[in-house]
Amino acid sequence: MKINNAIIISDLHCGCQYGLAPPAVVLDGGGTYRASSDQMTMYDWWMELWGDWVPRVTHGEPYCVILNGDAVDGVHHNANTQISQNITDQRKLAKLLLLPVVDACEGRFFMIRGSSVHTGESGMNEETLAEELMALPDEYGHYARNDMFLKIGSALCHFAHHIGVTGSMAYESTGLAKEFTEFCSDAARWKLPVPDVVVRSHRHRHIEVKVPTSSTYGYAFTTSAWQLKTPYVFRIPGGRITTPQIGASLIRQGDEDFFTRHKVWNVKRAKTVTQVRVNKKWLKKSGDKNG
Repeated sequence: MKINNAIIISDLHCGCQYGLAPPAVVLDGGGTYRASSDQMTMYDWWMELWGDWVPRVTHGEPYCVILNGDAVDGVHHNANTQISQNITDQRKLAKLLLLPVVDACEGRFFMIRGSSVHTGESGMNEETLAEELMALPDEYGHYARNDMFLKIGSALCHFAHHIGVTGSMAYESTGLAKEFTEFCSDAARWKLPVPDVVVRSHRHRHIEVKVPTSSTYGYAFTTSAWQLKTPYVFRIPGGRITTPQIGASLIRQGDEDFFTRHKVWNVKRAKTVTQVRVNKKWLKKSGDKNG
């Protein structure tokens, strides 16, 4: 059937201590991982997204869901922040979160492959997960795709995970503008249609570029993520001073034109230290009883 609504999520990083997780996760060895308070907040947002925001912005109409890469965290960058480095545990966690989503969209579910350091070379871990979730396959039988062209209402949309990053928020829109412009250039060379909407992820930050076209407007945007701030982020210029952006995006065909809409939650900053107390352990060690 023709689709007039699409919900886009990305970068769940299931299996990471900072990624999306339910309150409790049973691991392969029989033990249980308990989500942190920040993960519980993010899980509450996840439930609000599907229980309130999605039905409201789609007006109760049918919709499809695109998971635009990095469903699992994998074993990467010598990191030791995984809940479990057993990929089976990570896939089970992702399935637990995503099966209700697949049911809610009545199987209109697509998966795009993310970064190889997270999902395995050629997206092999996401391919297995996508098949288990019964994602809609491409013409070659791949359940997780490298990219995808999808018609949503009258809009031709292109989905891929990767896009260049920047250490300065002043240049966040540059890569998106270049991506759209290069699409226009390549399409002109080969007399192909230019996508009306270009969707990228990977950055864990949302921003949108909107330009006038013969189809009213062309859109290019990056999606928010579902991962908190990891130790790796504190080494990145720009990343270390920002707070994580959590959320999802909508592409919808309206009565006249197609448009986008985004839901973004911003994680609170760390608490400000306003007072410094005497360290009692230090006093005991130093033998100073008077303070």
